[in-house]
Amino acid sequence: MKKSEIEFQYKRYNENAILIQGPSKIDEILLETLLFYKKSIEKFYDKLIIEVILSYNSLLIYYASTIEDVYGEILTLKSLFSDGSSNQMLKKRLWRIPVCYSVSLAPELSSFSANKSMDIDEVISLHTAPLYTIYFIGFLPGFLYLGGMNKKLVTPRKSTPSLKLEKGAVAIGGNQTGVYPCDSPGGWHVIGKTPLSFFDVNSKNCCFVSPGDKIQFISISENDYNDLGLRVKTDFIIPEFEIL
Repeated sequence: MKKSEIEFQYKRYNENAILIQGPSKIDEILLETLLFYKKSIEKFYDKLIIEVILSYNSLLIYYASTIEDVYGEILTLKSLFSDGSSNQMLKKRLWRIPVCYSVSLAPELSSFSANKSMDIDEVISLHTAPLYTIYFIGFLPGFLYLGGMNKKLVTPRKSTPSLKLEKGAVAIGGNQTGVYPCDSPGGWHVIGKTPLSFFDVNSKNCCFVSPGDKIQFISISENDYNDLGLRVKTDFIIPEFEIL
């Protein structure tokens, strides 16, 4: 997909919000375009809006007050997109997230690998190989929506969701993988666990990653998991990263 091929639809979402929708697909060019667009909107409106919420293919703009002239606002938003430059380089970081792929921490790993007719080492190899793209953050505070999982790992969600998946659970559901940032019900298959926290309300940046960043899962031993877990209990640890 090229930026020139992207067409957006604009519509009133409620009395103080406008929804901008792009093509219904998961695409990195679309993501970068939305990120630049989001930045332009936030800069132009400043305190006149509450927030701009990003999804795979849309931006939802919440205004600080009722929108009196929705058509005028839509024209302004269209002009911001036309004037915005996507020739800038989007600053991206690659985060390396330690994960322990141990059946003692992720008992479903055995059944998952058996259902996929793979041994556990192959599952780990396929899961740790990609550089996943962070498309947006939602569902739970700090829950990352990632793209780029190997198609061999695609697995339907559980027919009956688990009542509790533990914080740090690394799981697969459908064509996606992700990390549960807190204890939560969930229908994904848990194949590993990370000791890191992805959301800390007391930290300056509640979630250390941003949409557009990349993530790579790094396999660690159970001893390393336990050692890192002890450190996490006393501090909000930021994992290793590099600028791409």
